[in-house]
Amino acid sequence: MKILRALAVGIALTAASGPAQAQILDLSKTSCRDFLTGGKDGIMIIWSWLYGYYADQDADPIIDFSKVTAKGQALAEACQKTPDKDIISVAEPIYEK
Repeated sequence: MKILRALAVGIALTAASGPAQAQILDLSKTSCRDFLTGGKDGIMIIWSWLYGYYADQDADPIIDFSKVTAKGQALAEACQKTPDKDIISVAEPIYEK
């Protein structure tokens, strides 16, 4: 539980420390190109969010950082091939495995 709390605080601080940006991000309308050019912090936040979003509702509260990274890298590779597609369409087959 402490790891989850630390991750949440880290994400919140990272988001707050950047320049003023939109507070709402609709991933169904965000292109892969936008995702890939969003900077390292933005990419990591989206990777983490997708990992949690597609997790089984009854899953234990465990973050496997190697899985977050592996799925995130697969997403980045798929997005490079289809930069105009929305990120959710590209993420779904990767994260639902």
